[in-house]
Amino acid sequence: MTSESTPTVRRDVLAVLSPGFVGTELPEWLAELLRQGLGGVWLFGQNVVDDDQLRRLTAQIHEANPTALVCSDEEGGTVTRVDHVRGSRWPGPWAVGKVDDTDLTRDVATATAARLVSLGVDLTAAPVADVNVEPENPVIGTRSFGADPELVSRHVVATVEGLRVGGVVGCPKHFPGHGSTTQDSHLTLPTLDASTEVMAQRELVPFRAAVEAGVECVMTGHLVVPAHGSAPATLNASVISLLRDDLGFDGMICTDAIDMEAVAQDPGREEAAVQALRAGVDLVCVGNPVFPQEYDAEADVLALARAVEAAIEDGSLAANRVAEAADRVRHLGARQAERRRAAEPVEQSADAVPELGLRAAAAAIDVTGTIPALTLPVIVGASSSGNMASGARQEVVLSVLARHLEGTVVDLSDAAEIDSQVIVVVDDHTPFDDDTVSALLHHADVVVHTGIRDLAPGSVDGALVRTFSGGLASALAAASVLGSGDKA
Repeated sequence: MTSESTPTVRRDVLAVLSPGFVGTELPEWLAELLRQGLGGVWLFGQNVVDDDQLRRLTAQIHEANPTALVCSDEEGGTVTRVDHVRGSRWPGPWAVGKVDDTDLTRDVATATAARLVSLGVDLTAAPVADVNVEPENPVIGTRSFGADPELVSRHVVATVEGLRVGGVVGCPKHFPGHGSTTQDSHLTLPTLDASTEVMAQRELVPFRAAVEAGVECVMTGHLVVPAHGSAPATLNASVISLLRDDLGFDGMICTDAIDMEAVAQDPGREEAAVQALRAGVDLVCVGNPVFPQEYDAEADVLALARAVEAAIEDGSLAANRVAEAADRVRHLGARQAERRRAAEPVEQSADAVPELGLRAAAAAIDVTGTIPALTLPVIVGASSSGNMASGARQEVVLSVLARHLEGTVVDLSDAAEIDSQVIVVVDDHTPFDDDTVSALLHHADVVVHTGIRDLAPGSVDGALVRTFSGGLASALAAASVLGSGDKA
């Protein structure tokens, strides 16, 4: 902090920052910043060992600052933090959207919230409100409810309502919409190449529905909207005004992580934080200090705070703008603290996948062809990469199928030597044009596809089982179908 800053300004500046940290215990530097008024903390997989450890950690955070927002990414499917070790106990949004039962979606969200409340989590960066009309989208895919704005809208609303009933703040993302892009904002700066008319009829529809449903928080995306200038949406007052003025949102606006390359490279994290606040954002999500690149979390958040204070002092950022943002963060944090105190304890097994999760995942399964009776199959994962936003990836599906079908997981490089029954697991990151993968798909007795992209006609000779989701619940649903055998 700068020497000239007043205690009020210092507290407001801290209130608009929410960093991650390294480790599974609350570091003293972070506890001290929380006592001084830090707005929130983001939890990632590297912060979580098990439920008991997580409860102790979140209790320490709330003891240091009762109104601090403990935040996490709990989308279901491939994206989870609290269940990253075993995989999500809920199917992902695309699978839920395929079922298209809003009562089921609402129930899943309510149950998800109950689990998060039991672990001390206040806010989840979900639901994904992006309309995924681009099959080649490298970062959204199964994280979206679908490609139809109205379908996405009704499931975004059901999720927001369910999370609220369960006691957790939902935070639809990535405003104004990441679903039609072909680049990943973790790695570069994407462009939302759509006219204002198309955006109004497509990208903005789910966010408008969420606002009308009373959502309390919205997360911005790091993407350029040419109709609103060259600045990324997170740093762009014109885009933020779409949310505030056109959609009428008066709740808390949170950034996507500013350690993502889309803004971390240019203008850089410190300047990005200042520009985001100037544009109208309220809470700056700093990101995960161990992935994809390591950095000093303490030094980083202190540098961000100094940069914001310096901008206030030189007049490039209005102090009342930061005060307004801080008030929104504290107001939501205080409201969530009341909800925590009023919440009824919910007994949940740390290991079992709820029947609701299995039922929702099973309802999305689609089978083409006839599944043979499987005896000690070999299971091969045909994707070497994963979604940058994901926690548990293809390995969850591989291990579940191996365990439940008494099979063996074999590396793709060894697949050519297989002479037993073969199950190949693919997703949207599988290199389908690779000769080895192509040959393996023809050789496989069963292909399990967890993504949204359609496979080329004739590329699979055996049965095709589509889950439209990764994670534990969808893997168990697939294992159940495969274990039944001879299922048309």
